[in-house]
Amino acid sequence: MTIILIGLGTGGCSFSRNDKSAYAKADDSDLTGSIAMPAKAPTDTDLAFARNAASDVLSKNDKDSSQHWENPETGARGSVTPIAQSYAAEDGRKCRDFLASYVNGSTESWLQGAGCQSSRGSWEIHTLKPWRS
Repeated sequence: MTIILIGLGTGGCSFSRNDKSAYAKADDSDLTGSIAMPAKAPTDTDLAFARNAASDVLSKNDKDSSQHWENPETGARGSVTPIAQSYAAEDGRKCRDFLASYVNGSTESWLQGAGCQSSRGSWEIHTLKPWRS
């Protein structure tokens, strides 16, 4: 009867070493915190979808509404929510500020913007940029 030992060569091995200098040591100066992945910047078409949603939600003139948006080309999506009551701009037009969420893959960020109502009654978005808290 022949016995073949399989796996003897594939087993792991280990050893113990009492010399502590063989291990890396860290002190407080080595701690750097978390590493942030660079955010994906919205494309021009992403921003166009967000602007359209902003114009739609501002035209509703509802204090508690949000408008979803999505760019099927890039997979980016988000929503736009007015954040304040309307105000009169220097030129007398009715304006309103808003926040827009931006999600693309694992990237999540916020955009801030403002729109003003044109003489024809439609809302024109004149700023849309990364939100600075």
